[in-house]
Amino acid sequence: MQDRFVLHNLKRVSGESIDIVVENGSIAQVTEAGLAFGHRMTDCSGVYVSSGWIDLHVHAFPDFDPYGDDIDEIGIKQGVTTIVDAGSCGADRIADLAATREYARTKMFAFLNVSRIGLARVDELSNLEWIDTKKAVQAVQDFSGFIVGLKARISRSVVRDSGLEPLRIARSLSVQTSLPLMVHIGSGPPGIEEVIPLLENKDIITHYLNGKSNNLFDEEGKPLQALLDAIGRGVHLDVGHGTASFSFKAAEAAKRRHIRINTISTDIYRGNRLNGPVYSMAHVLTKFLYLGYSLEEVISAVTTRAAEWLEKPELGRIRVGDAANLTLFTVRNEPIALLDSEGEQRIAEKRIEAKGVVINGEFIECEIRT
Repeated sequence: MQDRFVLHNLKRVSGESIDIVVENGSIAQVTEAGLAFGHRMTDCSGVYVSSGWIDLHVHAFPDFDPYGDDIDEIGIKQGVTTIVDAGSCGADRIADLAATREYARTKMFAFLNVSRIGLARVDELSNLEWIDTKKAVQAVQDFSGFIVGLKARISRSVVRDSGLEPLRIARSLSVQTSLPLMVHIGSGPPGIEEVIPLLENKDIITHYLNGKSNNLFDEEGKPLQALLDAIGRGVHLDVGHGTASFSFKAAEAAKRRHIRINTISTDIYRGNRLNGPVYSMAHVLTKFLYLGYSLEEVISAVTTRAAEWLEKPELGRIRVGDAANLTLFTVRNEPIALLDSEGEQRIAEKRIEAKGVVINGEFIECEIRT
């Protein structure tokens, strides 16, 4: 007997009303609302649908503290069907991280931390002996379908006296492995204008809207020339909200100056999921709706744009014949208090709330609200 169900009267972010038929794990039909029928029909009136949300920056290795969490807690339970662990593990533990996928329903990929110890310590690049290039190259070969890039956290508390040298080594590893870099920026030294010129096409700046003194905007909110040059080279801008890396003032400056968001990610882990200011992907997306971005812009930053960076376009579309990979969500006219990493509070009049996902042929209701 075929496994078939119908999601009835959904809305795309464009406003179009549709029915989606899922059969044996794939999208069998996408029709005008009211035209699809089946013995298992779910009424989704008032609910939006997109391809499954992708979070390009999470920490999903539960063994590590503070930067760790369980895959499904930051994945399907909050409407995210695909997560990318952003360098929790280096070569020493990447096999253990990969093994955790066997017990999860959320899809997961990973950036390999260029430090072999990964986030077993929070100053993992302070000792250059912890950067074992041979082990890193071997790990990339062993987990080629899983590792999508290399991660280097280039801020004062991580590199300490090593300065820019970890980034230079990471750049060399990028050339050897043909993988892009995700570079965490934060407090200096190294100075941000030393870091950014080392990044190339498809490399990622994560935390680009942080409010620290070593950030990408001057005191008047004007983007640094180094940032504009990086954008011109094709460097990708990723939010990476996190506990300490998102500022409303920086985000407002970026919007005024037409600095385009490439991807919105959470940098979520157990602490900031439970205690804020992240809480969930929907909560972070609500902040960008508050900032004045359209719903289409906000959702594309966690669907099509993230899928394009991953070079997995099928994850960012709803098309007959593809695996059913969907997120269902609502936009409620209900005030919500939003807090950034600097302690600034704003009140939004609308909130995005994840309702459920379709993944692996199953409709799963979300457990985590905005």
